Amino acid sequence: MNSRPDFNHVSTWVFDLDNTLYPAHCNLFTQIDARMASFIETLLGLPKTQARRLQKDYYVRYGTTMSGLMREHGVKPHDFMDYVHDIDLSAIDEDAVLSQTISALPGEKYIFTNGSVKHAENVTRKLGIDGLFDGVFDIAAADYTPKPHRVTYDRFLDKHGLEPSCAAMFEDIAQNLEAAHALGMTTVLVASDAAWLDDEPAEKRPAAASDQHDHVHHVTPDLRGFLGSIETSAALAASA
Repeated sequence: MNSRPDFNHVSTWVFDLDNTLYPAHCNLFTQIDARMASFIETLLGLPKTQARRLQKDYYVRYGTTMSGLMREHGVKPHDFMDYVHDIDLSAIDEDAVLSQTISALPGEKYIFTNGSVKHAENVTRKLGIDGLFDGVFDIAAADYTPKPHRVTYDRFLDKHGLEPSCAAMFEDIAQNLEAAHALGMTTVLVASDAAWLDDEPAEKRPAAASDQHDHVHHVTPDLRGFLGSIETSAALAASA
């Protein structure tokens, strides 16, 4: 792991959505995961186990299950996303501390997700952090080419006119930080030890607290606490 960089140079804060802005133990993605398999069952007439196997195969090969379904079966992305994001958000509570720490970050804030703007709006509204971001860059804005493809990061940066050396990116999947690191962004892996994650493909599994990667500058199991320490650091630097 690289030596710890400070954040005084950062003026752009980039957040993944699922299992990053809310903790993985909320198990929202378990619902999404089940609905993706259900969509495939209905679409292709497959039994549940075979549908889930195909779902994970597409996830690994194409970056998202949806990308595989679009390429292999001509699925319309909005039909898929509307179905899989129709979930119960009651596990998420309004998070005043998260709202405060994000608000205190100096500069612009963005959500960069392989999901949809609608899903991001629903989740951030439930968390009480809607209105804090300067934009949401979703899979449609990426022309349906998902993270971790490098071209998607280039599109994100170009659309918003951002300088990667002045940006920090927060993600729960280590692979999705490889391109960010290569571009010069400060990278933060948001970890979880939620039991359901053990079933995910190794290269796509959300991070555990023990994970270490050369392209990751920081690993934290506590996004709120980590952001709070950045706020303190920035305030001290400003007053020095």
